[in-house]
Amino acid sequence: MNVVILIPARFASSRYPGKPLVELKGAGGGRKPLIQRSVEAARRVRGVSGIYVTTDDERIADACKDFGVGVIMTSPECRNGTERCAEALASLHDPDLVVNFQGDALLTPAGFVEALIARMQDDADVLVATPAMRLRSDEVRVLQAEEAAGRVGGTSVVADAQDHALYFSKKLIPYLPKGSLDGPMSPVRLHVGIYAYRPEALERYVATPVSELEMLEGLEQLRFLVTGIPMAVVDVETPPFALRELNNPEDVEPIEQALIDAGLE
Repeated sequence: MNVVILIPARFASSRYPGKPLVELKGAGGGRKPLIQRSVEAARRVRGVSGIYVTTDDERIADACKDFGVGVIMTSPECRNGTERCAEALASLHDPDLVVNFQGDALLTPAGFVEALIARMQDDADVLVATPAMRLRSDEVRVLQAEEAAGRVGGTSVVADAQDHALYFSKKLIPYLPKGSLDGPMSPVRLHVGIYAYRPEALERYVATPVSELEMLEGLEQLRFLVTGIPMAVVDVETPPFALRELNNPEDVEPIEQALIDAGLE
């Protein structure tokens, strides 16, 4: 299959402006900008024919020249990474699959993306696939405390018997009755924000208006569900290090620790 990874990156982040160019220290003490580390993570994925950063900012495009990755310039009007991937589709040579590899997903294991590709190779009817991790009960308790304090600790997903997503939420779902966290593993699946799309799905996505649910939850993937495009949820194994994303300046230190734990220079 012709699989292309796109890494959406924008400079004007509301929570952390300029974060793609924030330098992060790795296991060996060297510093690299976030976007470079995300590209390096994408390059560890097997079976990919091309990797491109998609951005609307010349500063990010210039930085990408230093570590030799292609750039596709997209409109500043793109509201999320999926729309940016859809716009970049016109610049690609007939891909079978497009992978949206988040620009702050520098710690994403290559196996997560490879699992999505394998799922879509096995079933031609799957238009979109995304990974999820089953959480340990103690991890859920941490997220419950975050939620009680008014903070978003992650996105959870519930699926049907065929592992097609029923719903995503920034609230913990499903409801957890008494005793549901007594065992070591919980019923909660934490969504990992990476997507593999067939081109048809991206074309249908941008032709669909933003729904109330997408706006309320702030989750771009809900547009697929609202428009009736099934999303395959692929279970992946939780890695031994924390999968932190860079959303705020205070995330820098724990991410650098996770880079050390993962042995990433």
